[in-house]
This record gives sequence, structure tokens and C-alpha cells, in this order.
Amino acid sequence: MRTYTGSCHCGAVAFEVTADIDHTTILDCNCSICRRKGFLHLIVESSQFEMLDGEDQLREYRFNTGQARHLFCSECGIHPFYIPRSHPDKVDVNLRCLPAIDLDGLEIERFDGQNWEDSVDSIRD
Repeated sequence: MRTYTGSCHCGAVAFEVTADIDHTTILDCNCSICRRKGFLHLIVESSQFEMLDGEDQLREYRFNTGQARHLFCSECGIHPFYIPRSHPDKVDVNLRCLPAIDLDGLEIERFDGQNWEDSVDSIRD
């Protein structure tokens, strides 16, 4: 386990996440919002996530079932993390917002979010 510092683009929203990136499933979802955001998913326990700054800068977007809490910086618009519908008790961190991570060195699994209902059981614990 290692602790990583992450942020949105402008730095107004900052956080830390503790995870074993090499032994955690990283997902690339093709649903309508993740595809547009370029979100790479690292789902962690809430206890592994800590807000450092900018909670007041976050804005929330919900769509479809309204269960997922998509959070973004009100200043730069980047989506550094959110509360996923698949794991409402966890935090889903966008690996692209952790500058210390070498994305080329990771094994990334595809997730068929366009067919979410049929695919979600494959990622639930």
C-alpha cells in the first residue's frame, strides 16, 4: 500500500488515496460519461481516501438512476473522484488525477458500462 496525492487540474480540489495500485483492478469504462471524461477507475474503501482541500469547490452531477455522485471541480471542471453506483460505500478515484502514477505500466481492464446492468456483477466484491 502506498499513499498518493491527487488533485483536479487547477489544484483547488486535493486529496490523498492509499492503495496497492499494482494489485488492484483498474477499469476503463465505456459508458456515456466515463468515455467522455477519460476516467480510469480505482475503487477504494472510504477509509483509504482523504480530502485535503477544496470540498467547497466540488459540484455534483447525477443522471439516469441518480445513484452515482459524479463530482467535479467548479473551477476547472475536472472529475478527480466520485461515489459510484456500483459501490456506493466506496470512492472511485480517477487515476489520471494522480500525477505520480505511470499509466503505461498498469494493466487496465475494460468494463462494458454501456451495458451496465449486465456487466456490474463482474466488478462487485
